[in-house]
Amino acid sequence: MTGGGESGYDAAHQELSRIPPARVGKLSPREIFYTLLKMPATLRNPPCAALCGLLLAACLALAGCGASAARAHGAGAATKADGAIGETASGASSKDGSVAATKAVVVGSIDADGDGLPDAAELSSFNDRENFRRWFTGVAEQQFYEPSKEWNESQRDCAGLVRFSWREALRSHDRKWLARMGSAYEAFAPDVRAYTLESSPLGEKLFRTTFGSFRETDLKDDTFSEFADARTLKEFNAVFVSRERNAARAGDLLFFYQPRAPKYPYHVMLFLGAARVDGEGANDWVVYHTGASPNDKGTVKKVRLAVLDHHPDPRWRPVESNRNFLGFYRLKILE
Repeated sequence: MTGGGESGYDAAHQELSRIPPARVGKLSPREIFYTLLKMPATLRNPPCAALCGLLLAACLALAGCGASAARAHGAGAATKADGAIGETASGASSKDGSVAATKAVVVGSIDADGDGLPDAAELSSFNDRENFRRWFTGVAEQQFYEPSKEWNESQRDCAGLVRFSWREALRSHDRKWLARMGSAYEAFAPDVRAYTLESSPLGEKLFRTTFGSFRETDLKDDTFSEFADARTLKEFNAVFVSRERNAARAGDLLFFYQPRAPKYPYHVMLFLGAARVDGEGANDWVVYHTGASPNDKGTVKKVRLAVLDHHPDPRWRPVESNRNFLGFYRLKILE
């Protein structure tokens, strides 16, 4: 390809110039690899390949120096902020549960996919993702049969069901946990091995609240929170999958937008797929909380999508022709 060398050099320079100077020495080999991947195909010719090799070597050298300096100054070491039972590390009571022992862990600022979560908070192994899904859906489904006393009554709404189930899915599910939750609970699956809620990279502040890639300063401001409403879950903590149900997996979320309810226009449901209890051989079950009002605490419902398809109010039908149905979304920690 003629002229590829010159245009490739320019593209390489433009791509690498986007990296703030202060970050260059902190780049990991993985981040450098992703940066080079973003460059155009013109870099595949020999002159540009040679340039990329030199750039990669230089960045790796700088990254090594940065890592050595970090170790010399103790940067990146895990720190703990122990909280008493029933409190977070800051001493504030957990919003969704009456027991919440948190040990906040400071993590490196690696967010290779730029989704706003540190890579350490994402479940990278197949087994961890599957086990999280089973706990997440199992806890949520059980709230239909008997809401746990650990689920704070003031937090019982559609998003509150997701938050509570998410937290409990990440806990250590030992005998104490089973005793706290109630006699109806059992071991739905092995525990997630990457981390538990007690050792989470984000502590109990699991939910991102704004756009942007992850930075270490996010751990010190209000970028992550214990609370997330339905809109926050959709915008910052999940990614769109499809509006077609055959693309959904257990643990995905369904979102609706109802502009006639301006105060709380977003609503979320949790997709179970095949139900653990009374599944009737179907694989299109969802569970959700109807939402609370001053005169009605609301309730948890478990229903099939095939039934919701015929909801008396067309705005609540999970079908592609319904403009109020936003589709299926997957938690970022499972991506």
